[in-house]
Amino acid sequence: MTTRRRSVVRPGRPGARGGGGVAFAGFATLTFLAAAALFAQTALRWSPVAGDLLAGAALVVAFAVARKIAIEVDIRDTSWRITLTEIPVVVGLLLVSAPVVALAFASVTLIARLYRRDQPAKLVLNVASSTVVVAATAVTAEFVVRPLLPLAPAWAVILLSFLVGHALTSGLGLLGIRLVGAGTFRTATRVMLHTYVTGILAAVAGLVAVELVLGARWGWLLVTLLAICLAAIYRTYYGLLRDQRDLGVLNEVSLRVASAARTEEIDCAAAVSDDHDVWAPALELARVQLNAGRVVLHRRITAERFQTVVAGQPLPRALTCSDVQPLLVRPAGDDNGGARRVSGGVADPAVRDALDVRGASEVLVARLPGADQLLGIIEVHDRQSRLRGFDDADLRLVETLASHFTTGMDNRRLLAQLRHDAYHDTLTELRNRLGFREDAVEVLRDHQSFAVLVIEVDLLSSVNDALGHAWGDRIIVAAGRRLREQLPADVIIARLEGDTFAALLLDCDEGEAVIVAEQVRAALRPPYPVEKLEVESSARIGIALSDVEPTRDVDTLLQRADVALQTTRLGDASVRSYVPSMGQVFLRRFQLVTQFRQALDTGQVDVHFQPKLALATRQVIGVEALVRWQHPEFGMLDPEEFVAIVEATGLIDALTGFVLDQALAQCRVWFDRGLGLSVAVNLSVRNLADAEFPERVTEALQRHGVPPGLLGFELTESAVMSDPERALPVLRRLHGLGVHIAVDDFGTGYSSLAYLRRLPVDEVKIDKSFVLGMGSDLSDLAVVRAIVDLGHSLGLTVVAEGVEEDVARDHLIEMGCDVAQGYLISRPLACERFEAWLRARTMRARGRRDETVLTLVR
Repeated sequence: MTTRRRSVVRPGRPGARGGGGVAFAGFATLTFLAAAALFAQTALRWSPVAGDLLAGAALVVAFAVARKIAIEVDIRDTSWRITLTEIPVVVGLLLVSAPVVALAFASVTLIARLYRRDQPAKLVLNVASSTVVVAATAVTAEFVVRPLLPLAPAWAVILLSFLVGHALTSGLGLLGIRLVGAGTFRTATRVMLHTYVTGILAAVAGLVAVELVLGARWGWLLVTLLAICLAAIYRTYYGLLRDQRDLGVLNEVSLRVASAARTEEIDCAAAVSDDHDVWAPALELARVQLNAGRVVLHRRITAERFQTVVAGQPLPRALTCSDVQPLLVRPAGDDNGGARRVSGGVADPAVRDALDVRGASEVLVARLPGADQLLGIIEVHDRQSRLRGFDDADLRLVETLASHFTTGMDNRRLLAQLRHDAYHDTLTELRNRLGFREDAVEVLRDHQSFAVLVIEVDLLSSVNDALGHAWGDRIIVAAGRRLREQLPADVIIARLEGDTFAALLLDCDEGEAVIVAEQVRAALRPPYPVEKLEVESSARIGIALSDVEPTRDVDTLLQRADVALQTTRLGDASVRSYVPSMGQVFLRRFQLVTQFRQALDTGQVDVHFQPKLALATRQVIGVEALVRWQHPEFGMLDPEEFVAIVEATGLIDALTGFVLDQALAQCRVWFDRGLGLSVAVNLSVRNLADAEFPERVTEALQRHGVPPGLLGFELTESAVMSDPERALPVLRRLHGLGVHIAVDDFGTGYSSLAYLRRLPVDEVKIDKSFVLGMGSDLSDLAVVRAIVDLGHSLGLTVVAEGVEEDVARDHLIEMGCDVAQGYLISRPLACERFEAWLRARTMRARGRRDETVLTLVR
């Protein structure tokens, strides 16, 4: 069984094409010289006869058929073609002269290798090997076997001699494999051993067939039946072998396609970019398996544009969409959705032109259908074996390959979309926080100074509340569009959350960053059209510079810019740059938030009491319960510093519950001593939004045994009016319990008769900012007088807080104000100190209702 080497180049493995090296060329030359010498030896005693020409023609046909029936075995980047040429070799040597057999075999080999366009060294080696196997067998038979076994039958002589000749050519094949570096020595030896054994079996089969035909009457029939059976077995074996090879190639193609699908992409556009190196290895595997001259993949980018990847011979010219379209049109009645074969014999001139453009005579074409659109097309051009074209097995393989490529492209597109969504905001198509971080880290490698801007557009909540989230989303999209139009194209912009955006400015100092920030504010300031309205907006911007407390960490800069943004809420400036002191302030706030729950449990938080004085009688009628925090590190904290933080973090319910419980416990102590001092507790907007709060108040009153009339709640108008639909029912239920309700800081909020009439209140407290200015500002004096008159006209008790001077007290008495509260009377005091103040500053007496009355001593 003769082998012929066919070189192929595997993706990623530099193969030796055709054995073009110097060593291989020298080896081919020596083999040719040896073949010539052996042939000359066989031809010395050859006397041509008339029948030699006919016998030679028959042998040529036999060798051609034997070459047609072949098995191909791959070793790394080299393919070895195992043929049945051993049969005509031994049969020919048995029946005709050796030179005729050698010339027939060499001629067929020469024609076949020229048709395959072998390189010179490879061509010489193959022709020489064909000559050697015949000539060596003939020389061995004449000079070795016949002298040793003169009585042996002719077939035995030929078989024994063929063992030597075939071993010689197998050895030459082994040397050729090693010279071109195709596989290890062990692998090459195993393949050549298998080739040698199968060659001997073929030779035996040929000799048995000849003997049967010549020696038995019906021998030719037995040989025919045997040949048919062997052909069927061989065809089955060859089909199984091909299927196995196809499965192996499909597996490797699948791995390469899957690898291509997993290639990281920055965005969806990159999934259809010019990525020849991604798909070409898989295409090259398919080309080698199909023995095709070229495999072409057209990937659809748009409806009118394809991106083309080629494995094998280059295309004569770049193909356009109009060049691709004719191969997609199926003939009438062809509803098969799989691959189809197109050859030059079709009647459609458009198809013939398409083949001419490709320089191909036969093309297998398969569509790559996606879920909702055509993903591309795969084409296989011209089988390299000119003896036959593509068959049905090739069509099935192309269909399977197309399925794999379709899955890979779909997965690649899906992964690209998922990656895009992971790094982009779905509403504005700007980057999200993760995308901003990833892109910024990449860009900042080449820049030394930069600034991060965090931008807050202050209109989203009002639009959402008034018109719904759909219109709020449109405002956000419009704001993102304005940012893109205002900032240069190389600036990375992201939507962090809600109405908050970020931008990265490169190579800028603080002054330049502030200028850009002001330009951004100006771009975001114009009204946004909403239905028939125009919504006014404003923007606040925090800036973090890389050279302030130097850092290149994007997350740190975002956090600092956000800190600077938060400080804009505390002052008049709408643009602030981060300074280190800001970080300390917010770090302290963070510490207070995280430590507050523990402070409640460990007794760091306490309740102080500030007395309320009836101005007309100078009687102490009640107290306001005020929370205080004695922090172990920061000392006594002002309530204004931590109460707002506690409220923002959702811990206000715990704080209100603690103050209420402490106030009622102390109220009960006073009540047991006959003192009817009321206690007032401040409420938060979050308390008013809690529908279960009145039930908790009822339970606390019952637990401490305090009459509801001794409890009061103070709240600001703004707290009520922030969500009146939820706050007013809660207030009415509290008022229904008998609890007193007071409006605190009156005059600074909504302060109008309409609001007062809606609220179930018993008293108003004049804001201390007006009371403090009464002695020097006539307008403040007029405001206080107006509030007193308004409160009395509504039947409400009027309380003035912030009374610190005698002149203010005297004015309040003259106006008829009911109650005063302030440092002139007493500061807020801890319980023990407040008890001492009562003993030192008040005088006890029995009231008209036999209650204890505390009157302030001058």
